[in-house]
Amino acid sequence: MDTLSEVLALLKSHRTLFAGLKAGGTWAVNFPAPEGIKFNAVVEGKCWLEVEGEPVPIALSEGDCFLLTHNRPWRLSSNLARQGIDARDVYREAVGGIASLGDTVDLFLIGGLFTYGDDARLLLDGLPPVVRISARSEQAGVLRWCLERLALEYASPRLGAALMTEHLAQMMLVQILRLYQSSLGASTQGWLAALTDPRLAPVLAQVHAEPARRWTLSEMASIANQSRSTFALHFKQHVGMPPQEYLTHWRMHLAIKALNTSSSSVSSIGQALGYQSDSAFSSAFKRQMNCSPREYRERALHNSHNTHNTHSISHKEASDERYPAREDPGQRY
Repeated sequence: MDTLSEVLALLKSHRTLFAGLKAGGTWAVNFPAPEGIKFNAVVEGKCWLEVEGEPVPIALSEGDCFLLTHNRPWRLSSNLARQGIDARDVYREAVGGIASLGDTVDLFLIGGLFTYGDDARLLLDGLPPVVRISARSEQAGVLRWCLERLALEYASPRLGAALMTEHLAQMMLVQILRLYQSSLGASTQGWLAALTDPRLAPVLAQVHAEPARRWTLSEMASIANQSRSTFALHFKQHVGMPPQEYLTHWRMHLAIKALNTSSSSVSSIGQALGYQSDSAFSSAFKRQMNCSPREYRERALHNSHNTHNTHSISHKEASDERYPAREDPGQRY
């Protein structure tokens, strides 16, 4: 399995929501800061995207997609000077998750919210606040196919539509990450950028394949065909942290996954990741997560129990037309 697939395989969406927007005339909608990753695609028409903290508005056209990876308010509009309407007001009248604004349909835009846990940090922390993928890219064939399928699922829902839209959106997320990675310049810093570096990519692949190995700087430098000092500088400049710190980060991602999904003891998990003692594992984990592995597992179990109860209540209420599922309409989109 390649390095990107290994990291993506660790990501488990805690919540996935989908919605759409049809708008016409002169309009603007203000959206609250997302509680996860926002994925959006313009199926028809065009609009402007503005994200708090980003100085330049982004023009979007049919087929364009974008990810919002940071917790910042954002805005869509037909006219940059237009005063915006709160998205929560717009989506209170949504039908089938699709809101309408205006008497005509000049824009059809679909989107989703992906909420991940602590195990997503390695991938998501290295992304910029906005990732835009142009429909004009020759590499966007898969993306356009997914767009067409998503539009069909929204237009005429059939059995299995929920599962289809979820998997299609996940495919689009992977494709957008691929396209973003291929567009990175040589000076770009971050984990995704390092995967395209001919010297660093083999090192990352080996470290990911053998996380429990007692890696030395010399061993990593040898794989990169560089001296220890040159490799250490090269790695930090491109990844954003020293090699040994990155190894610890990767081990902690694996530890989080194991603590959340397996019944293995904390001691066994630490040993499987190369730690010779429980205290060494606990110390490394605390530096990353500000709590011990046992405390993290207890907290995760508590949160999982509460989430299960909430989902059970929402599902029961949603099945009764008198009690619509409780959900922030602004966060659906």
